[in-house]
Amino acid sequence: MITKMCRFNLVLVLSLCLSLCLFPDTISAQLKQNYYATICPSVNVENVVRGVVRTKFQQTFVTVPATLRLFFHDCFVQGCDASVIIASTPNNKAEKDHPDNLSLAGDGFDTVIKAKAAIEATSCKNKVSCADILAMATRDVIALSGGPSYAVELGRLDGLSSTASSVNGKLPQPNFNLNQLNSMFAANGLTQQDMIALSAAHTVGFSHCGKMSNRIYNFTRQNPVDPTLDPTYAKQLQGMCPRNVDPRIAINMDPNTPNTFDNMYFKNLQQHKGLFTSDQVLFTDPRSKPTVNAWAQNSPAFQQAFITGMTKLGRVGVKTGRNGNIRRDCGAFN
Repeated sequence: MITKMCRFNLVLVLSLCLSLCLFPDTISAQLKQNYYATICPSVNVENVVRGVVRTKFQQTFVTVPATLRLFFHDCFVQGCDASVIIASTPNNKAEKDHPDNLSLAGDGFDTVIKAKAAIEATSCKNKVSCADILAMATRDVIALSGGPSYAVELGRLDGLSSTASSVNGKLPQPNFNLNQLNSMFAANGLTQQDMIALSAAHTVGFSHCGKMSNRIYNFTRQNPVDPTLDPTYAKQLQGMCPRNVDPRIAINMDPNTPNTFDNMYFKNLQQHKGLFTSDQVLFTDPRSKPTVNAWAQNSPAFQQAFITGMTKLGRVGVKTGRNGNIRRDCGAFN
């Protein structure tokens, strides 16, 4: 009996190992370009999404930074699985209601939801994940605002979990130094070069007074204003964000070209006009300064590095097999 049992267990283990070897997509992501050309050959899924994004972009530029931030915040917490879009319920406080996500603009969520509805109205119903739609929409808003266009890898499933507690300690903070930034990005398989390139997403959109007021009023006892800030820029920020102002007041991340995705972000850092400490440190720290200087002078090199960083980011924590599904409603689990 014991011998038979041992043989049975050995066969079971060997069968399991063989299954994992033959079907690796059950344990690791298998993303590829033009994924939906075979899944839905009668529908150009990427064109459907692009059309929705273009319409939304024409309605409001906020679509660009809102969608871009949504993708970042999604991928950094439990991977790129659209878990950040899930709405809270009486029994579950979801990611989107964590304090670090409360500033995510509604236009990003709306873009994904509208693109999902447009796809569901075609013959490709129940075949395109919300996670993939967010990845495609992010690529499209970057191109629409003047940034590079690139082929996006697809094949993600939507996550099965979304909790506010899972966000703790997973997102970069405005006061991070280079070591903290590198550590957080490295945890997601991203290098310092990837981090610097992806930080340039701050070339579009806005933040809020409450996120940087310490730099212009209460930096240190000896220096109430952060000495790494350009004095003229600091005064401009004080004018836009006076003491005791509503911390939700919006201010442009890029003081020069806030509606264009370009390499002005790096030129601003050279002029000590990075809005956050985590921005300016890329220029003040000698380990990252050469990259900032290089990309301030060479836009094509920056754009290629950004594409590389976005592609690697899009592979983080991707759900496949039984680890995910395709949601009927992006804001709720099936």
